[in-house]
Amino acid sequence: MLDPDDKAFLTDLFDAAITAANAETVLRGNLPEKPKGKTVVVGAGKGVAQLAAAFEELWGEPVEGVVVTRYGYATPCQNIRVLEAAHPVPDAAGLVAAVALLDSVSGLGADDLVVALITGGGSALLPAPPDGMTLEDEQQLNDALLASGAPISVMNAIRKHVSRIKGGRLAMAAFPAQVVSLIVSDVPGDVPSQVASGPTVPDDADQAQALAAISSWNIDVPVHIVEHIRTNPAPSPSDPAFGGHQVDVVASARLSLEAAAARARVLGIPAVLLSDAIEGEAREVAKMHGAMTREVLMRNQPFSAPCVLLSGGETTVTLKGAGRGGRNTEFLLSLAITCDGLTGFTALAADTDGIDGSEDNAGAFIDGQTAGRLRTLGHDPSALLAQNDAWAAFDALGDLFSPGPTGTNVNDFRAILIK
Repeated sequence: MLDPDDKAFLTDLFDAAITAANAETVLRGNLPEKPKGKTVVVGAGKGVAQLAAAFEELWGEPVEGVVVTRYGYATPCQNIRVLEAAHPVPDAAGLVAAVALLDSVSGLGADDLVVALITGGGSALLPAPPDGMTLEDEQQLNDALLASGAPISVMNAIRKHVSRIKGGRLAMAAFPAQVVSLIVSDVPGDVPSQVASGPTVPDDADQAQALAAISSWNIDVPVHIVEHIRTNPAPSPSDPAFGGHQVDVVASARLSLEAAAARARVLGIPAVLLSDAIEGEAREVAKMHGAMTREVLMRNQPFSAPCVLLSGGETTVTLKGAGRGGRNTEFLLSLAITCDGLTGFTALAADTDGIDGSEDNAGAFIDGQTAGRLRTLGHDPSALLAQNDAWAAFDALGDLFSPGPTGTNVNDFRAILIK
């Protein structure tokens, strides 16, 4: 059985990370100057409703606009409409939301201000297939990207070429209004154009790069979508329509991990922040973390115990089986196998939005006896991992971590407490 004190400690660190990305906290010092004209708020993502409500409270004057979040993640606003749609697979409600955002910024003047609140998850929530394509096309593309194991930067380079709203197109629709993008980053490196496929922030990834990514990652993209990418360039950052726009990353994995590290030190445990931008296959990233955990436990290097190892970023899962689970539970199951039989550590990995994959848990807890407990229950840890069925493993153990929607999204949170 997992040590309840260790679980409480790791949960405390997770809570500190979430608090650092609290909507009111991150917006308070980042409000733009008020315009001569009207203020229109648009946005998308799993934490956008909380941002919109906080913005209304802090702005102090009437605003209008519309934002879209995942089903079950809505928070009431005074004047901003909050719509809900599906994530991670787009649905018809997302189509309606994308049109509503584009409509809300049309016909604005140079004295008007558009405030774009963008958080992770916004890409799936804003399906807007270009002329000649359907929602089913975008769903098929999304499924292929999610199954490919490609990093988020590759996915977004492709997605933005098959959309009427991504890749800066929402900002172009607002021209000549001033656009200020306030972004909660869930991507490694905190590149603004990568968050939610950059509806208000274009990037330099061109058609050739998108097509090369499809080929090099062997992504199963239908021929007609490939042809569309080949013949339809995405907006360029040098387009005059983006002149004078302001882009600020107001919350990120780095800031949240630093808050967790500070909390650990208050609780008497030295913290080591490994990186906030780790990418790669979840099960392989786990092996690296496991090797480091073993080194600390057995040789007291490269860090001295006790300590807590913290890391963030966005791992990926290449789907090979039909199981349930997300990248954080897959990371943990691989870590449990890597560190099978070790004593003296407990780990938590969780998605900071409160949902890991398609289930209702954010992640799970493990220690060195997790794999052994699974075998006692009649489960083969390696077989479960091969089927991408980490959720079933931790559900059987009762070790899922389910805090519910957090109101933010700054990517993965991983903490390994070493006694």
